[in-house]
Amino acid sequence: MVDLNVVCPPHAVPPSVRLASTQGRWLLTATILGSSLASVDATVVNVALPAIGRDLGMEFSGLQWTLTAYTLTLASFILLGGSAGDRFGRRRVFLVGVVWFAVASLLCAVAPTEGLLIGARAVQGFGAALLTPASLAIIQATYAEADRARAVGTWAGFSGVASALGPFLGGWLIEAGSWRYIFLINLPLAALVVWLCLKRVPETRDPAAGGRLDVAGALAGVVGLGGISYALISVPASGAGSFGVVLAACLGLAGLVAFVLIERRVRNPMLPPALFGVSQFRAINAVTFLVYGAIGASLFLLVLQLQVVSGFSPLVAGSALLPITVVVLIFSARSGALASRIGPRVQVTAGPLVLGLAMLLGLRLQADSNYLTDVLPMTLAFGCGLAVMVAPLTSAALAAAPVEHAGIASGVNNAVARAAQLLAVAAIPAAAGLTGAAYTDPAVFLTAFHAAIRICALLFFAAAVLAALTVRTRTPLPPM
Repeated sequence: MVDLNVVCPPHAVPPSVRLASTQGRWLLTATILGSSLASVDATVVNVALPAIGRDLGMEFSGLQWTLTAYTLTLASFILLGGSAGDRFGRRRVFLVGVVWFAVASLLCAVAPTEGLLIGARAVQGFGAALLTPASLAIIQATYAEADRARAVGTWAGFSGVASALGPFLGGWLIEAGSWRYIFLINLPLAALVVWLCLKRVPETRDPAAGGRLDVAGALAGVVGLGGISYALISVPASGAGSFGVVLAACLGLAGLVAFVLIERRVRNPMLPPALFGVSQFRAINAVTFLVYGAIGASLFLLVLQLQVVSGFSPLVAGSALLPITVVVLIFSARSGALASRIGPRVQVTAGPLVLGLAMLLGLRLQADSNYLTDVLPMTLAFGCGLAVMVAPLTSAALAAAPVEHAGIASGVNNAVARAAQLLAVAAIPAAAGLTGAAYTDPAVFLTAFHAAIRICALLFFAAAVLAALTVRTRTPLPPM
């Protein structure tokens, strides 16, 4: 049995912890709770957006930036977080991320203006970029090989549960007092994670990792994604040909080009080009991009629709998504175990198909929608799609890279998912006609909502086709 109170030497072989052991259960609890900080915050804010908008006098673009600022720094720095964990110790980086996230949450809770809230959300996203890849990399580098797929499935399942509980928790806290409570709730949870981590989680790292962190690449990513996002969000109000939109788009494209060039030339890139030389790794991340873009945009708009159009209270709107929690909790770990036996292709294809059908069910939502007949079928289907897909997709992304690059592989897959959500939340509402104060007009919002979920359905179906054509039944480790 491995004593998790003993930190592994920097270049020691990582311990092979069994999932059924006491050590294994404590370690999994710590990583799940830590990653839940980021996953809950990514969804809990959705249900609070109408209240935040009213309190701080925001237009729709302000609501978009409240989500986008967080996702921007998360997507841009998550690769750096994965690399830092591999080089300096995954537990150490995980702890720094948890503490950083807690401090930023406090800043969000006390922010008096729209600008300061958005700035604090960007700071919070950096903390999430450190803790998110480290939590999964700890699992991949610490558990015995026979238990990794099930451990990842359990982690994915409970992380999905945390994400689904976010809207319910947010609605309850808003009705209990204020939207500011959704950020304050992070502080005691972060303290518990720090305590568990110091007591129960061993240190692991990549013995071959070294050199400087690729800060230049991360900053280029911020400029690239930030510029493109700003342009997409600003187009509806300013026009595609306005100086600000054109300038932001040019800066964004220049940033993305610079990112690619930096990663090809820097000695220690946070995104090793060799990873994307592996066809299976490319395929898995392409599917991830399509799927998570649609997930991000659909959940963002669904919670707004339930409140703005259907007249649900924040608590009821949040509770309406609880079936997702139940389905993911019951089936996600089993889905991960099944994928370890049959390979990921069937589930990574079927999951997006079910999610696309869930979007089509969302076309039934109207101003007078009934929960049981209109909302529940959609959320049940959505939960089934997530339960089928998430664990196999995550496991396949990690299996496409050697275990010593677990932090980088996890970071890349998370970065792709967050970048997709960032761009989708910026682009899909604009394509559907949501601008300015339109989110306060139920009739205008409903028309735009139906257009947006049609776009999301197409993205899900495209992901299913891509998975069927490109994802292999097995994902053998590539030579690196």
